Amino acid sequence: MRNISTALLVSSLLFTSPVMAGAGHDHGNGGHSHGPVSSEAVTQKATVKVKSLVESGKLEKSWADSKALGANQKTFSNEVEWVVTFKNDKVSDATKQTLYLFFTLDGSYIATNFTGQ
Repeated sequence: MRNISTALLVSSLLFTSPVMAGAGHDHGNGGHSHGPVSSEAVTQKATVKVKSLVESGKLEKSWADSKALGANQKTFSNEVEWVVTFKNDKVSDATKQTLYLFFTLDGSYIATNFTGQ
């Protein structure tokens, strides 16, 4: 009887697959998407990223209410990327009033800067 129980236990361990995803792991709503995203989708991702940068202290708080001016595809070093532009007239330094967020065509965040390059 003990041998049968052991055999059943071992076989159940061999033929089951462990669940590796934790709480909050989701393939819907933009998760694990490998195709190109729309300008609306990348604009939404950029808006969320700006709020995240404000919360982490990397951007001034006045950026939290800024709205995206638009999203365009641009080529950098033979790679096409989404560039989402935000404007914030509340910033005193004119060179820092326009913010550029860069994303891959499938919506993965790349970088942020004030130059657009």
